[in-house]
Amino acid sequence: MSEQSPVIVWIRRDLRLSDHAALAAAVARGGPVIPVFLRDHTVDGLGTAPKWRLDQGLRVFAKALEEKGSRLILRAGPAREVIPALVAATGARAVYWMRAYDPASVERDTDVKSALKEAGIEARSFAGHLLFEPWDVETQQGGYYKVYSPMWRAVKDREVPEPAAAPAHLPAPATWPDSAALDDWQLGAAMNRGAAVLAKHVQPGEAAAQAKLGQFAAHRIDAYKQDRDLLAEDATSGMSEYLSLGEISPARLWHVGLRAMAEGKAGAEHFLKELVWREFSYHLMWHTPRLLTDNWREEWGGFPWRTDRRLREVTAWQQARTGMAVVDAALREMYVTGRMHNRARMIVASYLTKHMMIHWKIGLDWFEDCLVDWDPASNALGWQWVAGSGPDAAPYFRVFNPETQQKKFDPDNAYLKRWLAEGQRTPPQTALDYFEAVPRSWGLSPQDPYPRPIVGTDEGRQAALHAYETREF
Repeated sequence: MSEQSPVIVWIRRDLRLSDHAALAAAVARGGPVIPVFLRDHTVDGLGTAPKWRLDQGLRVFAKALEEKGSRLILRAGPAREVIPALVAATGARAVYWMRAYDPASVERDTDVKSALKEAGIEARSFAGHLLFEPWDVETQQGGYYKVYSPMWRAVKDREVPEPAAAPAHLPAPATWPDSAALDDWQLGAAMNRGAAVLAKHVQPGEAAAQAKLGQFAAHRIDAYKQDRDLLAEDATSGMSEYLSLGEISPARLWHVGLRAMAEGKAGAEHFLKELVWREFSYHLMWHTPRLLTDNWREEWGGFPWRTDRRLREVTAWQQARTGMAVVDAALREMYVTGRMHNRARMIVASYLTKHMMIHWKIGLDWFEDCLVDWDPASNALGWQWVAGSGPDAAPYFRVFNPETQQKKFDPDNAYLKRWLAEGQRTPPQTALDYFEAVPRSWGLSPQDPYPRPIVGTDEGRQAALHAYETREF
């Protein structure tokens, strides 16, 4: 047992042991290491599915810490109060953490760091949630990138350090501070009966993330570019869920992609481009925080989207009963699995914002409540890119036709059959699970007749284009 003062490692969205710079630095410092997870306003403000998924991730991470001779201390309350109190109770002389980049976390972390330093406590933050820090990527003019392609070209050849191994052991303090019980927090309570359905599709934790990445690298990355848009195929990496909670680092994915490129695997570069698209979303969120809440293109504040969340079109969309088969299938996939195929996300978002003329913020908020891979920057950029209010050279003329998209990317109707029970004599369990997962108050049954389209494809496209052509900006 070391006689040095303890180091508190403040765990946030970094539920892993390997490639964890704050944890590694704490071990290198030489004293006992006290991992702490804090339930504060950023946790309480999470949507239903993300909060449930966080609970699952914390359980696995706590067990991983125990296997290293450590434990996860749980505390609740404002960070500005809880962290200094824990420092005083443990005699810690340092607090380390991995950086977050959303405005609420930045404000919180800045405040905590200032308070700790005023008290003479070492406070250090470390990179690791991104490949490149947002302030380290600049245009030749010294500004930030507003278009993805130039940013890709600027960073694609940059060196990214190899991911570091997990520490063999975590030194423990002589006495552990008190901890709350995760069961008492009831983070997943709002999922209600849907939790059992969702659990069938979720494998939380670092070990599961690395195993899934290994399978992708071995069997699917070669065909990634050509197959990734096929709705019924398991052709993607499935890493977004793990990246969102930091159960795997982006550096590990980057080096898997680089090795695949060196081996001549055709889809590897496109996989790396998708990682940089995630970086682009954080780059924009850091430099223009309005991306999360307002139109990135500020002139779009005058566009006539409908904002009444009580509209029957909104209800139909949220309940996956729009009558547009591929849209409903995708929304049901999300409700059952907590995820949605990326191509489907674009189709679903386009139908809401273009055909239905509903504000993208309504869709963004629904995804925030339903996705286990919810990520503030990626979610916001995705919605604004499709809606036309985000960074894009030709924003509004991209109106996805759901019917032609389905024929192109689900030609055998396999995706539709997997998720739509109506009209099938013996629907698969995936389709039936939707009716088990949704609130009983919706009154839905697989025996219900499938609805007619609430907005037709041609009708919706013409309305969207007319609104764009007659806009007042």
